[in-house]
Amino acid sequence: MSGNPVVTRFAPSPTGELHLGNAHTALFNLLLAHHEGGRFLLRIEDTDVARSRPEHARQLMEDLQWLGVAWDEEPLHQSARAGVYAAQLERLTAAGLTYPCFCTQRELELSRSTQLAAGRPPRYSGKCRDVGASAAQARLAAGESAAIRFRVPQQGETVFDDLVHGERRFAHAEIGDFVLQRADGSAAFFFSNAVDDALSGVTHLLRGDDHLSNTPRQLLILRALKLPAPRYGHLSLLTGADGAKLSKRNTATSLRALREQGFLPQALTNHLFRLGHSTPRLELLAMDELAAAFDVAHLQRSPAHFDPAQLLVWQKEAVHRQSPAAANAWLGSRLPAAADPAARVAFMEAVLPNLVLPDDVLPWVEVVFGEHPPIDAESAAAIEAAGALLFKAAAAAATGNDFAAIVAAARTATGLKGAALFKPLRAALTGRLAGPELGPLLKAMPEGAAQRRLARFA
Repeated sequence: MSGNPVVTRFAPSPTGELHLGNAHTALFNLLLAHHEGGRFLLRIEDTDVARSRPEHARQLMEDLQWLGVAWDEEPLHQSARAGVYAAQLERLTAAGLTYPCFCTQRELELSRSTQLAAGRPPRYSGKCRDVGASAAQARLAAGESAAIRFRVPQQGETVFDDLVHGERRFAHAEIGDFVLQRADGSAAFFFSNAVDDALSGVTHLLRGDDHLSNTPRQLLILRALKLPAPRYGHLSLLTGADGAKLSKRNTATSLRALREQGFLPQALTNHLFRLGHSTPRLELLAMDELAAAFDVAHLQRSPAHFDPAQLLVWQKEAVHRQSPAAANAWLGSRLPAAADPAARVAFMEAVLPNLVLPDDVLPWVEVVFGEHPPIDAESAAAIEAAGALLFKAAAAAATGNDFAAIVAAARTATGLKGAALFKPLRAALTGRLAGPELGPLLKAMPEGAAQRRLARFA
């Protein structure tokens, strides 16, 4: 990419839960940095005092760490950097590149709706651009509030090479003067975001397509301040089943909601890795493998569709690869606390291939550790068809929960084999005709449980 170390960042606003679109952006910036042997930074953009909450900041950091998206330095909080923005704003003002804007919110909304009604893209009309310095100072001295706007050149264009979209050109006449500082004195997004990227040494930045029109504004700011600009790349947006952009309003796709349902970090990172990014690697990958396989040349321009069904495919793969210790932590309190440790390990090894989410284990906890599982209709029919002799022989051989001995005794007594032998045994032992392998499952059952269940039908 370049001779300098790559530095990327993720800069969420703590105004709600972290959704998958945010997580996607954070993951790709981490993977880009680690692919290039660089650093990944976290910045909390909390200048919007009315909407930002410390608890949201704590939660999003916790969720990112759970996902495996770990930052390399202490997070930067914009709320503590007002002095930095004031100093940079003063530099722009001294260069004659700012002016106070006294337009009210109502005036701005009316101008916007008028432009939209006329079929024109909305931009600031420039009403306050030519208010004289003395007149502006008089209005400020009289207590009138004002935002501070950047004077966009009225001629020319800003051109940059997007990492995803290639060359992009924006005519200055179509941009309009934008706000650097709000009327309440806080730094606006365009300004604080660009300044912090430059001062933090960010060299490459991946963000959503919805920020594409922000980039020329931020490049104008950085060029005016003679600060280095990152290489920008604008990712295809993640959409839901309805085709709408994923957002904080869609709590079903918040990272916290998916985490609480029991989705594993590796399932999410593998699914997100393949949304808007093509790869020949089809297997489940660890985070370092994802970084090695990440390639900005494989980023796609079209919107990427978040598919819950595909996420479940990755979830199954991730669940089935868990160690017994990891599975124990994942299942948590759903496992009976009184179960023998060896029985717990045997149980998890038996049922893990049949689980997708943690609550899927609950019926099997009842089957294995309960007294007598309920028998469904199909199982009852299989039991009746097999006859009492099969169960009498099987029960006699079940003293040690040894499934091989049970099968051998039942086969010898009845001459049955295949499905005619295994279906009734499974039905009597578990109450259903499908499920985990019976041999491993019996190892987890309390002593005498298999014998009692078989003897019921003898």
